Formats: sequence, structure tokens, C-alpha cells
Amino acid sequence: MPFQKNHRLGAKPLHDKPFDRTPVCFNVRVGVREKLKAVPDWKERLREFVDQLISDLPKNE
Repeated sequence: MPFQKNHRLGAKPLHDKPFDRTPVCFNVRVGVREKLKAVPDWKERLREFVDQLISDLPKNE
């Protein structure tokens, strides 16, 4: 049974701005992946760190 349009039970976005559909991937050293997953709220904290890292770049004009 498909959902009706404008139904109340649909998923609500958690953030103001939507995420890019293409993920950013990078390799890490052995063991880092398991340790990272043990950190509470690691994805959101990593997103904030990346935003900060980008904002700290000097502006090239």
C-alpha cells in the first residue's frame, strides 16, 4: 500500500540544508574505522570539522 501525499507519518529532515547525494570518501589507517565508529555522534562532528577546515582556508583573490 503506497503512502498518500502529504501524509503525517513521513520522515522529517534533521538538518536545515540537505546533504549532497555524492559521499566524500577517503582512506584511513588500519584500526581507525572501528575507533571512529565508537565516538558518539561521529558523523555530525566530522561534518562540523570539515566545515571548519574549509572556512580556515585563506581566500585566494
